[in-house]
Amino acid sequence: MALEWISSLSTGVDWQDKQHMELFNRVNKLIDAMRAGKGKEEIGDLLSFLEDYVIHHFGTEERAMEEYSYPYASAHKSEHSRFKTEIGDLKERFLEGGASSSLVILVQNRIIDWLKNHIGGTDKMLGTFMLERMKV
Repeated sequence: MALEWISSLSTGVDWQDKQHMELFNRVNKLIDAMRAGKGKEEIGDLLSFLEDYVIHHFGTEERAMEEYSYPYASAHKSEHSRFKTEIGDLKERFLEGGASSSLVILVQNRIIDWLKNHIGGTDKMLGTFMLERMKV
C-alpha cells in the first residue's frame, strides 16, 4: 500500500509541501520495490537520498524558523537532529550488515512514522506560524 499524501498533512507553505511530497515519493519508491520483491536493492538508494535530502530540507526549514523568529525553533531543531541521527544509524546498519528484509521493513516503518508525525504535527505548527507571519 502506497503512502498517500493527504491534504491534512499540507502546511500551506508551498516550498515546504513540495519538499514533503518529494519525501513521500521516495518512500513510495521503496514500497513499490518491496512489493516487487526488490526492497533490498532500493534501501541503499533511499538511505543515501535521505542523508542528503534531510540536510537540504531541514536547513531550509531552520532558516525559515530564524527568518520568522519561530518561538518553538529549538524543539523543532531537536526533532530534526534526532531524525538525522536515526538516518545515520540506519545507514550504518545497512553498510555493516547489508540489506536484510528486517532492515528494509524497519526503515519503511521509521520513515513513515516520521513523515506522518513530524509533518502532521511539528511542521504543520511551523507552517501555520509562517503563514500568519507572511500576512503581517
